[in-house]
Amino acid sequence: VRNVAHAAIRNLGTFGGSIALADPAAEYPACTVALDATFVLARRGSERRVKAREFFRGLYETMLQPGELVSAGEFPLAEAGYRSVFLELARRRGDYAIVGVAAHARVAGGRISDARLAFLGAGSTPVLAVRAASALEGRKPDAQAIAAAQATLDEELEVQADLYSSRATKLHLARVLLGRALVALAA
Repeated sequence: VRNVAHAAIRNLGTFGGSIALADPAAEYPACTVALDATFVLARRGSERRVKAREFFRGLYETMLQPGELVSAGEFPLAEAGYRSVFLELARRRGDYAIVGVAAHARVAGGRISDARLAFLGAGSTPVLAVRAASALEGRKPDAQAIAAAQATLDEELEVQADLYSSRATKLHLARVLLGRALVALAA
């Protein structure tokens, strides 16, 4: 949470508001995808549940229907052996991220399995890097495993240049953050 905005904004904003806005550079959406959350979407007299990975449809676009609001986020309890790491790079502390990663995985004997790697600022929605996670399955995050996971990012991420960073710069930063996150998960 300390990565979310500046203190004044963080103290006034809400989790549901951040999810409903669906800013692709926001922290909460990527974290919910990495943690396999389910959102409760409510309207007068009814509610429905939608998985986070399905909820975000496009740039500022969600599965919310007119009259609905995000009333809750349900997160599965982490089983023994699971760890999570969140890293982002921003121009200034509290600014929206240039790029970031929310990583959640089982770590046993230094080996990573069942990884969920959700990137923010790397597409029009939080991007779940499935191929990167597959490249890590059952492996220790050594230089070869990290390089294999990083190599998938060129095709998995939908990174676009912005006013401050080129596509190549953002991809490089995503690779660096992924490497750091994997080392931190296994530490």
